[in-house]
Amino acid sequence: MKKERRTFSQEFKQEAVALVVEHGYSCAAAGRSLGIRGNLIGRWKHQLEEDASDAFPGKGKRTAEQQRIHELETECRRLRMEKEILKNRPCGSATAHRIETRAPLHWLRAGTMAVSFLVM
Repeated sequence: MKKERRTFSQEFKQEAVALVVEHGYSCAAAGRSLGIRGNLIGRWKHQLEEDASDAFPGKGKRTAEQQRIHELETECRRLRMEKEILKNRPCGSATAHRIETRAPLHWLRAGTMAVSFLVM
């Protein structure tokens, strides 16, 4: 049977970190008293130290930097697909502005010219 994942509120995380920072508990001792692992409190502490305003954004929410990275990755993926489509299109497609057909070299020697025309 699969164990359900526990989630903690932003306030709970801040209070757990406050036990370590303000009251001098170790992460392991604070974790034991709260019924969670000490390394989890250490991770929360690190997140708060890095950026207190963006710490613990919540389920499915991204920081501004993560959102920008996501948008750039999406755009990059779209541009790669467009590039592949353009790379694999046939040479004589209707989107081509100019198509050149060249006669073999032995035709040119005989006086036949290569034909160039525009596709509208």
